[in-house]
This record gives sequence, C-alpha cells and structure tokens, in this order.
Amino acid sequence: MSILTSLPILRPSRWPWPLPALLAWAGGWAAWVLSAASGTPAGLGLLSGLAVSAVLAASCRGRWRQGIAAAGFPLSALGLGLGQALPAWVWLLALLPLLLAYPLRAWRDAPFFPTPRDALRGLDGVVGKPKRVLDAGCGLGHGLAALRRLWPGAELHGVEWSLPLALAARLRCRWARVRRGDLWAGSWAGYDLVYVFQRPESMARVFDKARRELGPQGWLASLEFPVPGQPPAACLQGAGRRPLWIYRPGAAAPGSTAGGRGR
Repeated sequence: MSILTSLPILRPSRWPWPLPALLAWAGGWAAWVLSAASGTPAGLGLLSGLAVSAVLAASCRGRWRQGIAAAGFPLSALGLGLGQALPAWVWLLALLPLLLAYPLRAWRDAPFFPTPRDALRGLDGVVGKPKRVLDAGCGLGHGLAALRRLWPGAELHGVEWSLPLALAARLRCRWARVRRGDLWAGSWAGYDLVYVFQRPESMARVFDKARRELGPQGWLASLEFPVPGQPPAACLQGAGRRPLWIYRPGAAAPGSTAGGRGR
C-alpha cells in the first residue's frame, strides 16, 4: 500500500457517515454527466453512473450503509425524470415528514435501524438478571421488545430523540418507560445494563459515558459494533445474526479507550 492510500482522508471507508454516501452519489452523477458530455448514448451513460456509484458504495462499512449509498444515485436520477412533471413543492412536502420523524441532529447518532427480533438471544446467559435496563436510542421499540423477551420482569426504559418515534414506542411498548430526550445528556447512573445499536464512530463515546456513569457492576451491550480498543467480556455471534458485544465498563481504567476503529 502506498503512503497516499494509507492516509485515512483518502480512504472513504474511514470518512464519517454520511460522507461516503455523498461521495457515491456524487460519483454516479459525475460519471453520467461526463458520459453525456462525451456523446455516449444515454443508456450507457446511465449504466456508467450506476457502476461508479455501486463501486463507491461498496467502500461503506455495513450492509445498510452500502445499500443507502448505492440507492442514492438511481433514486435521484428517477427523481430528475419525475421532476419534469411534478412541481418543486411536491418534493418539499415529501421531505417534511421525514425530517419530522427523523431530525437531522439524530443522524449524528445512528440512522433508524430496528433491532432484529432474536438479536439479543443469549445475553441473559452472560449478564444474569438486571433489574433496570435502558435502551439508549430506542426508535420504535424493537430493542425494548427484544429486552422484554429476555427479562419480562425487569424495569425497562427507553430514550429517543425523535418525538414521533418516541411517541410511537411509548404506545407500542406500554410496559416500558419511554421518554423523548438526548441519550447523551441523560444520566445512565442506576441502570444495571444499557443497550445500544449505534454507529461505529460513536462507540468510543458510548463506552466513555458508560464507564463514567454505570456502576462497577453495570453492563453495556452493543449490537453490531464493538468499542475500539476495548476487549469485550463476551461476544455472541453465529450464522444469521449480528454480533452482540458485551462489556463491563466499570472494570476499565479511565482513558483506556483507544482511538482506532473496531472493524
């Protein structure tokens, strides 16, 4: 590997999300425009844009992000065609419900990816029977439902920044205490276990908060993404399931989180 390609800034997979997706979308459009300028038939130009966008999307980390990045160019190209027949305000009306349900600030944490039904199976065998459990960033409550299947008698809490999602989770999970709020601002003290389904870039911050605020016996469970530089107490893996990383943050020394990436 050359010195240039070893630099993180030149490796899209190391860029903070959603910059890799923006690169894939821009690359697709650039290839299409350049093909049209060179006299390439429209169909071949579109195919070149799709190919470039797909290659750049493959550099994204995670299947969901790859899918989002790969879908951006063809959807925007379709929108361009529809835009010739629809007024601009139609697109604004379509965007407003999305912004209401998922404010821009929330994208700094994690996009809305529900916890699969059986993603947490086996967690009870590692951490025992916690009495108070928090789903930090609970979305529509899929994680809360998975936690309840493990511990039906536990006191379950959820926090979600999006007001519509928080209200929907409150209605869907009436047996849990769901509030609308900032998962970073609220204290995690008093919980026996905190569950997160976050972004790779925010896992070091998650661990630091858990180490400061959870007690020495508290647990942190992270679906899909590990904490960089921290050995887990356990990792539940298997065919057809996402890895579940389990930590005891109170056992870590302050400032021990490394700055590298986990995957």
